[in-house]
Amino acid sequence: MAKSKVKIKDAFWSKYDALVRDVVIPYQRDVFNDNVTDADPSGAIRNFRIAAGEEEGEFYGMVFQDSDVAKWLEAVAYSLENHPNPELEKEADEIIDLIGRAQQPDGYLNTYFIINGLDKRWTNLHECHELYCAGHFIEAAVAYYEATGKRKLLDILCKFADHIDTVFGPEEGKLKGYPGHQEIELALVKLYRVTGNKKYLNLAKYFLDERGKKPYYFDIEWEKRGKTQFWPGHRNLGHEYQQSHLPVREQTEAVGHSVRAVYMYTAMVDVAMETGDEELLEACRRLWNNIVYKRMYITGGIGSQVHGESFTFDYDLPNDTVYAETCAAIGLVFFANRMLQAEPRGQYADVMERALYNGIISGMSLDGRGFFYVNPLEVNPEACEKNRNMRHVKPVRQKWFACACCPPNIARLLASLGRYIYGVKDNTVYTHLYIGSSSEVDIDGTKVGITQDTNYPWDGKVNITINLDGTKEFGLGLRIPGWCNDAKIFVNGEKIDLAEVTVDGYAVIQRNWQDGDRVEIDLAMEPVRVRPNPLVRADIGRVAIQNGPIVYCLEEVDNGPNLHTIVLPKDAELKVYYRQDLLGGVNVITAQGEKAKVEAWGPELYKAKGCIEYQPAQLTFVPYYAWVNREPGEMTVWVRER
Repeated sequence: MAKSKVKIKDAFWSKYDALVRDVVIPYQRDVFNDNVTDADPSGAIRNFRIAAGEEEGEFYGMVFQDSDVAKWLEAVAYSLENHPNPELEKEADEIIDLIGRAQQPDGYLNTYFIINGLDKRWTNLHECHELYCAGHFIEAAVAYYEATGKRKLLDILCKFADHIDTVFGPEEGKLKGYPGHQEIELALVKLYRVTGNKKYLNLAKYFLDERGKKPYYFDIEWEKRGKTQFWPGHRNLGHEYQQSHLPVREQTEAVGHSVRAVYMYTAMVDVAMETGDEELLEACRRLWNNIVYKRMYITGGIGSQVHGESFTFDYDLPNDTVYAETCAAIGLVFFANRMLQAEPRGQYADVMERALYNGIISGMSLDGRGFFYVNPLEVNPEACEKNRNMRHVKPVRQKWFACACCPPNIARLLASLGRYIYGVKDNTVYTHLYIGSSSEVDIDGTKVGITQDTNYPWDGKVNITINLDGTKEFGLGLRIPGWCNDAKIFVNGEKIDLAEVTVDGYAVIQRNWQDGDRVEIDLAMEPVRVRPNPLVRADIGRVAIQNGPIVYCLEEVDNGPNLHTIVLPKDAELKVYYRQDLLGGVNVITAQGEKAKVEAWGPELYKAKGCIEYQPAQLTFVPYYAWVNREPGEMTVWVRER
């Protein structure tokens, strides 16, 4: 059993740690038990009681409703690692017991098909998410075992995975299918790592290798079902929707449903690392570059259109009709984290940080009781209400969703944040994220304590202290963020020549470390104007404001209506000051801008003569992640510059 050795004590992230522990986990438990009267019902726990034969009724919710419970259990596991809570553990154990009672004698576990007829199981992989739900439960089982040492959920899911292994594979008589929604692939690698059972790794590899072969399995399956569909019109999305259009090693562009895509890419890296498959890893590099350089929002959001919740084409990044699902940004963090494990490069951690501080925590209100499925970069509440092309964009966070994949996904990511701070490879400890924490890492059998103290992301000063018995020679890799143009590092007061030690975005300091050694990092942080590639049609001529890793926006509550009429002069000074009383304590950026005199235009819709008049306007930018935590209103990230 391996326990987490990272405890977060950070001015920024400790608030989220406490929020998940004290608010989000209990709130979501109440939702799953249908005890939140002003939120959409879930039915998730009741489905398990019905499946276990302990209650009468019909299945309620999405066909993948089980996965919400799985993600909640995973979040609970990560929380218990660093914050033991006997009452919460008892509640989780009771749910695990219920799951066990619902499991079928052959190991099968899915409440939708247990309730509605086991004869239909494994007949619609394309649409019905059986393997997706199994994957989330496997992840929960591994996390719960690592956190508590209890095997019950792990044994339940090993039994289910064993059943799946009897159903799918290259052998005669087995189905040659693969998931319609990727997830189980990365989960099976986790199961392999904790059990040592190689058949789980082989099954993960099989699901990846089978995808994209012709004739397409989903077409064969559809014919066998008599051409029936679970989701009307689902087949019209095409094979790119679930990335089955080509074998995974031949894919060069991120296409289709964005969450499916990054979950699959994550699994591809996992399998490549375990098997030494360089061809598979090279495919991951290509797909990473396509996303990051051509299909990612400045917030780390991905998936630019509502149709299919999907990628579209290079540089197509609209701000107001954007999708940018919270789960997709979370999946991008998974992908980045695995790429860092395979090859520590600063660009991967830069994107991971971008998504964490912007596109993910924007998906949850500061009180932990409201959630965004979609994370827009420009909002006009009236358009959200009256323009059907924007109905998916909400001007305020929702208490819950009928399709509630995002809230428990946020919970499990934030509860496991400590696992993303460091990585160890080739006798070097890489510091990927600057988060106040105390950690213990294993370097060739030696336990090394690392303590971070920082006020990041509001300033760039970080102090690191090394704690160990005796001495130990190893490398300490310190990320120089891509946003930083002037970094300084001192070890025990001695300045390090960064030109000599920086490799792939990390300053790697190799030395014989001693107990009490102190590292001081000074990352110059100042507000900057970020400009888009001119091929991004939605943003040409506009700028976004960023300070350190934080992307900023304008809100109507600070700047009045008609944000689209605001102009930021090229010579306007950007000033930063900290507001403890605002949005939980944030850096605010102000500038002297201009705003169109709308009333001076007159009643005409168009004019052949005349020009827009502007008046001075004091502009206030706040962190994007914290928008609409005060009053609902307009919001925009990109601002016209002249």
